Amino acid sequence: MNKERGNTMDNIVITIARQYGSGGKTVGQMVAEELGIPFYSRDILRLASEDSGISEALFGEADEKLKKVPLFKSSKAAYDGDLIPPESDDFVSDKNLFNYQAKIIKQLADRESCVIVGRCADYVLRDYPNVMSVFVYADEQFCFDRAMERNSMTPKEMEKYIAKVDKYRGDYYKYYTGQDWTDARNYDLCLNCGVLGFDKCKEEILAYRKVRFGV
Repeated sequence: MNKERGNTMDNIVITIARQYGSGGKTVGQMVAEELGIPFYSRDILRLASEDSGISEALFGEADEKLKKVPLFKSSKAAYDGDLIPPESDDFVSDKNLFNYQAKIIKQLADRESCVIVGRCADYVLRDYPNVMSVFVYADEQFCFDRAMERNSMTPKEMEKYIAKVDKYRGDYYKYYTGQDWTDARNYDLCLNCGVLGFDKCKEEILAYRKVRFGV
């Protein structure tokens, strides 16, 4: 494993993976606000589009297509970092779209302190010494109650939707990394937001950051 990645320890990157409804994105935003650093989620798609010259809509369409296709049975597309040149027929393939997102994630980790939610950022940055990875989860009732507050669905529809989103996130992670999304060994810190709540999750992340990096 290459531990020389990342230009400086002056910037610390926090990646957050999360179950749907667990509040992981909200916790990430709170951490970023507390530290006064940028927060990235779907912004990665816009930045990857600007870097590659590929329409941002295609990045979004790739996500939607993967939600509908029962692939993910193997890790043949596992991220390897290689970008496909524009003259190739595979330039706008799902794999290359992901690779451009990964390129942006690495550039951010080299350049600045920030919080990055989703996009397999923990795996993309696994060799970077200035990165800490967090997985936020919660019990089914907590995720259900919080999701119902934010969406107009019947309880039955919401149960199916939560299961669908979490399955997609797990499949997406497996497809691009070859690893299991909920495996605690993939993360530095796993937090049960249903037990701790948003504020304490934020405090735990900041405390781990201080212990790990001394800042």
